[in-house]
Amino acid sequence: MKKNTSEIGAFEAKTHLAELLREAEGGKSFVIVRRGKPVARLVPPTPETPKEEPAKLLAAFRLIRKRVSGALKIRELIEAGRRY
Repeated sequence: MKKNTSEIGAFEAKTHLAELLREAEGGKSFVIVRRGKPVARLVPPTPETPKEEPAKLLAAFRLIRKRVSGALKIRELIEAGRRY
């Protein structure tokens, strides 16, 4: 398998999957082609976004709620949103 190739045939990808996975882990991307047409991409994983802690999320909602005066009527908000 060629080192600098980003396009690889489906059969060769199947044959060299372990090697492709190691290279993808190292940051390299591949386009897998079948009969010259791209059918898939093998890309390195993206960093996971940190999960919000439920307590922080609840505190943020409470802060927003404090800034809104009076009672909210969901139906009125829905109808107002439809007008725009």
